[in-house]
Amino acid sequence: MKAAVFHKPGDIREDNVPDPEILDPRDVILKVTSTAICGSDLHILSGAVPQKENMILGHEFMGIVEEVGSAITNLKKGDRVVVPFPISCGTCFFCTHEASPACENSNYEHYGPNGDMMDQKGGALFGYTDLYGGYSGGQAEYVRVPYADVSPRIVPEHLTDEQALFLTDIFPTGWSAIDWAQLKGDEVVAIFGSGPVGLMAQKAAWINGASRVIAIDPLDYRLEKAKAVNNVDTLNPHKVDVVEAIRAMTGGRGADVCVDAVGFEPERSFMDKVKATVNFEKGSMKVLDMCFEAVRRMGTVSIMGVYGSTYDNFPLHRMFDKGITIKQGQAPVLNYIDKLIGLVNDGKVVLDDIITHSLPLEEAAHGYKIFDEKEEDCVKVVLKP
Repeated sequence: MKAAVFHKPGDIREDNVPDPEILDPRDVILKVTSTAICGSDLHILSGAVPQKENMILGHEFMGIVEEVGSAITNLKKGDRVVVPFPISCGTCFFCTHEASPACENSNYEHYGPNGDMMDQKGGALFGYTDLYGGYSGGQAEYVRVPYADVSPRIVPEHLTDEQALFLTDIFPTGWSAIDWAQLKGDEVVAIFGSGPVGLMAQKAAWINGASRVIAIDPLDYRLEKAKAVNNVDTLNPHKVDVVEAIRAMTGGRGADVCVDAVGFEPERSFMDKVKATVNFEKGSMKVLDMCFEAVRRMGTVSIMGVYGSTYDNFPLHRMFDKGITIKQGQAPVLNYIDKLIGLVNDGKVVLDDIITHSLPLEEAAHGYKIFDEKEEDCVKVVLKP
């Protein structure tokens, strides 16, 4: 089959690779009909999240069930499903306590309680390095889905792939950021980053009762997309002091909720890069710093952007003095997906309005390039095997 394969940092190729096979009675083989490039895939592309061996990338995918293992009773050949990005066994302590991204059984070699940088990680993820299970991802014509009696969800027939695809990751991830803040109504929510996850968090904020949603991004074309699809206020850090602007919008207090939808690879200056090198840090926590400054006292910061190392000068003093509540981590997609499918099915939220590029799988390398380098006003790339 054809697949988008990571070879080394900066090198994504379309390769011919062996077809996946049923390896366990709880497996299914999926014929992929749509898949997408995620911002966290770019961390692998850049080398910031290490991967030594060639790997099929992609954790946002859906398709048609082609073959089922002998233990599978909930799916049959021909079913059209979306597949959440965490791989969950469904039976361990964490899977039975609504914490499926911490699954004890899916990440066989590198799971552990400590959360170290290069070992003792959480549960497995599709196409996201050997540290997270080493499973092939869905940027391919076919993919093996383990524990398929747990996560895949059948898609309503009348929904297109584009309407349903983002139920795999970015909509549940954006939803988690807002759900963790437990809005009661009329809150001001500031979302740092208007990439795909930021855009989804904006949608979730409105649905959950926010009175004002503020999008922050250094790229005007992404702010224009946010305004067009989500009717938000926008701030560009190149043009205003974002923290002061947010305080001015909120009577001097700051936002009730700040969401970091950027992570450790934000736009950085030369001196930011020098500091990171000196301190042996991966990337920067400058966006998170702004969240801690911009949130009001006793407010909530939700961290959905990926962070991969320790950081010098961590502002614990500010977090303590302001009484900030912090929630972070991989989205527990299984906690939300059935509700979110209902929202899409009932027309209460539109997800496909963020797509800017739909490309054949053989143009995956081009898709990665324009997404990574912010070319062609690229916001979200969908690949069609």
